[in-house]
Amino acid sequence: MTIYVVQTGDSVDSIASAYGISANSIIYNNQLAYPYRLAVGQALLLSSGANSSERRNIIAGGYAYPFIQNFTLTETLPYLTDLFIFSYGFTADGELIPPQLDDTWMIELAREKNTRPILTLTPFGPDGRFSNYLINVLVNDLEVQQRLIDQLLETMRLKNYGGIDIDFEYILAEDRISFAEFVTRVRTAGNEAGYPVSVALAPKTSDNQPGLLYGGKDYALLGEAANHVLLMTYEWGYTYGPPMAVAPIHKVREVVEYALTRIPAEKINLGIPNYGYDWPLPYEKGITAARTISNTQAIEIAIDNNASIEFDPVSMSPHFTYEKDGIAHEVWFEDVRSLKEKFSLIEEYHLRGAGYWQVMNLFRANWLLLADTFYITKNPEDFSF
Repeated sequence: MTIYVVQTGDSVDSIASAYGISANSIIYNNQLAYPYRLAVGQALLLSSGANSSERRNIIAGGYAYPFIQNFTLTETLPYLTDLFIFSYGFTADGELIPPQLDDTWMIELAREKNTRPILTLTPFGPDGRFSNYLINVLVNDLEVQQRLIDQLLETMRLKNYGGIDIDFEYILAEDRISFAEFVTRVRTAGNEAGYPVSVALAPKTSDNQPGLLYGGKDYALLGEAANHVLLMTYEWGYTYGPPMAVAPIHKVREVVEYALTRIPAEKINLGIPNYGYDWPLPYEKGITAARTISNTQAIEIAIDNNASIEFDPVSMSPHFTYEKDGIAHEVWFEDVRSLKEKFSLIEEYHLRGAGYWQVMNLFRANWLLLADTFYITKNPEDFSF
C-alpha cells in the first residue's frame, strides 16, 4: 500500500494515471462519494502491489454497540480477531444486566466470520455513566462478586461468547487492590471455563499519576490479574477539552513506554481511536462541546467547506479549520498517516495487537492498511491466555 497526499489540481483520474492503478480502487479504498471530490492535504491509500510476506501476527479487536449497522459490521469483521460487544452492566447485588438491544445477531455474525465475540462488562449507573459506587460495592463484597461471576459464565455459555472484557473507569484509589483482586477472580473462573479475560487501562505514564481516571488502575497488578490489557490511548482531545489530536503519537508513546515497565509486551493491545472531533471556536472551558465525527465525515466536511488539511509533525495527526454560518471550527481526526504511526509503535515494541474504540463507522482504509502491515490472526489460540 502507498499513501498519497492530495495536491492542488489533483483528481482521482490523474492520481490513478500517475500510479498506474484503477480509479475504482482509489474510490473503494478511500470510500469516496460521487462526484469523487478531493480535499487538498487529504491522505489517500493506494493499492500498489501484493501484501508483504514478512508481516507479523497480531490480534485486532474492536468495540461495537448492538445498534451498529449490519453492513458496517459485516465489512469490518474480516479484519477483527475479537469483537467487543458493548456492554453488559450489573446491579449493586451482582445481578448481570444485558444490553438494552439484543446482541444475539452480533454474536452469530461474528462467529460466522470467524471472529471471537467478547462480552464487555461495565459499571454504568442509572444515569448511564461509570459509577464508582457500583465498583466499590462489587470489589469489596465477595458474595456479590461470586453472584456476578456465576451469571457471567452462564451468559457466556448460553449466548456463545468467547471471552470477557472488564472496562471499569473512575475507580476510587482506595479500591485499587480490591479491583485487581476482582479481575483475578474473574480471570481464574473464566480461564477454567475456557474464556480469556482482559481489562481496559486508562492511559497512565507513572505509578502515582493523579486523577480519578488513574488512581484505581494499577498497571502492575492488573497486568498480572488479566490475560491481556487494552491501553486506552486516546481522548487527549475530547468533547469538553480544547481542540487537539485525539491520540497524539508522542503522548501515546509515553503511555506505551511506561506500560512496558509494568506489563509484558505480549499482553498489551494498543488502543486506537476510530473517530475525530469538530470544535466550534473560540474554545471556552466548561462551555464549548465538540461534536464527534467519523474519519470519513471529517474529509467530507473539509471538502464541503473548501478547507485544506494539514498534518501536525508533533502529534502526527491531521487537522483543519473552516468557517460555517459565521462560526469558526477546528477539526482533528485520524487518517492513514496517523494510523501508520500507531501501527509502527505496535511493531517497534512487539505489542500483542490493536484495540479500536470503536468500529461503529466503517473506515476501510484503516483496515486495508492494518492488513497490509500485519497478519491479523483469526485463530486467537495462536496467543496463549
